[in-house]
Amino acid sequence: MGLILLRAVVLALSGLGGFVIALRLLNQPQLALAGAGVGVALGFLTILFEKIIRKQHIKALIGGSIGLLIGLAASNLLTYGVLRDLLGEPYISLSIYILINILLGYLGLIIGSHKGAEFDPSDLKAGSTMANTIASYKLLDTSVIIDGRIADVCETGFIEGVFLIPQFVLQELQYIADSADPLKRTRGRRGLDILKRMQKMTDIEVRVTDQDFPKIKSVDAKLVALGKKLNAKVITNDFNLNKVAELQGVTVLNLNQLSNALKPVVIPGEFMKLKVIKEGSESNQGVAYLDDGTMVVVDNGKRLIGKTIDTVVTSVLQTTAGRMIFARPKEDNGGAQHQ
Repeated sequence: MGLILLRAVVLALSGLGGFVIALRLLNQPQLALAGAGVGVALGFLTILFEKIIRKQHIKALIGGSIGLLIGLAASNLLTYGVLRDLLGEPYISLSIYILINILLGYLGLIIGSHKGAEFDPSDLKAGSTMANTIASYKLLDTSVIIDGRIADVCETGFIEGVFLIPQFVLQELQYIADSADPLKRTRGRRGLDILKRMQKMTDIEVRVTDQDFPKIKSVDAKLVALGKKLNAKVITNDFNLNKVAELQGVTVLNLNQLSNALKPVVIPGEFMKLKVIKEGSESNQGVAYLDDGTMVVVDNGKRLIGKTIDTVVTSVLQTTAGRMIFARPKEDNGGAQHQ
């Protein structure tokens, strides 16, 4: 209500101002009413401009203001050299002056507001420090945050640099955490807890950035675009994001690939002690697991379910989903089994 009243006062004063100015300049009461109409119209334009401004981010407003000032300064420097040769033609010089000021002022306003919206305060770090910081940026996607293993890796100190969390990733996490689906809600809250845990670590730095790409709808596509812009690495465990990022020249650190690389190396003929957990997909097969979760298919192991036995590795199969080991009971070669 207070804002509506204030706008009404602005319109009234604009109309009164237009009336007085027209009456004084033209000295004709008939035209003074037209002046009042012009004043009210300018008041409406001012209110409309105010509504547009209120929707803009403060960084865009600051950038636009600076760009406008630079554009007007450049136009005055340009017109000064042009107008000196046209002083005998006042109408031409005035027209050129107004036109150049409008064009360069508009150009400065648009470019300044656009660049201001993209500006990140962290970009103020200069020189080699800035270059090193950007080069060491690690962008985290939603899936790898929810996964949680990234926090464990950070605690080991194997990954260094600045971990950058875009606002659009946080928004997606918040959306998942507020989901009506209990499973999704639990996963989203786990992701937020992981971020809070990482922020408390003293050996790493976690930052949140407002940089966004409004014209891009997909969160993964936004992440790839930000990675290209900052020359940053994207940490993920999403296979599709991994491929898309690599196609666009963005370096990817895939946590699943890291996990597979760290699994113990086994070779055919090696002996292992395993507990057969369940039946395999093929006849007479049993299934066991290593401590890191690697599945071991035990030939002739169905009859040994629930028992801990000595096995010998027969082959190792590497797939896109991970590694699979095939083995057979050592007792098949004369060894002994253990309860």
